[in-house]
Amino acid sequence: MITATINELLNNALYWISQSLLTPVLVVLLIFFLYALLNLGSLLYEYKHRMKVRFDGNFVKNLILSLSKQGSPEKIIQFVESSEILENHKKVLVNIAETSKLSPKSRESLAIKLIEDEENRNAKKLEKTDIIAKIAPAVGLMGTLIPLGPGLAALGAGDIQSLSQHMIIAFGAAVIGMAAAAIGFTISKIRRRWYGEEISALETLAESALESL
Repeated sequence: MITATINELLNNALYWISQSLLTPVLVVLLIFFLYALLNLGSLLYEYKHRMKVRFDGNFVKNLILSLSKQGSPEKIIQFVESSEILENHKKVLVNIAETSKLSPKSRESLAIKLIEDEENRNAKKLEKTDIIAKIAPAVGLMGTLIPLGPGLAALGAGDIQSLSQHMIIAFGAAVIGMAAAAIGFTISKIRRRWYGEEISALETLAESALESL
């Protein structure tokens, strides 16, 4: 008798806890999906910019040749600010050029730190879509399983209309979760390749700027 009562209390507690999570889960899913769409738009904007500036060997080589011809920090800064490289990369190269009075070792240490900061900035940007890609399927699964409890109860009671409503919520949560995860994974994959190319180019340009100084 006591065991049956305890089991009933536990079952009721688990049921009400799981049902109380349905609204937060659906809200989180909606946030994930909207954020993934916003990042997709941002990705398209970045792609449009990258069509103008390609970080291939010829582009970097031409910049290095131009940097090597600059005879003073002022000319390097002027050249960098008028070039077509990314704004964040311009700031890094300008900061390096402004340290001409420091020792070579100090300038090199500063250049390494500035490049590491740029890598950390890119990593933080990737973290958000990585989280969506990994967490959205789990949240979508929660949104699928939670409505199944009341849905099965409605099926047992012969309430087909209530069952259909719960099934719509369950399938909708699964679709949104997988869609958000797919978009997030694709964005992270593309951006990780882009950022790798950008950092590689930045390291090469930084070395060229240090040699010019």
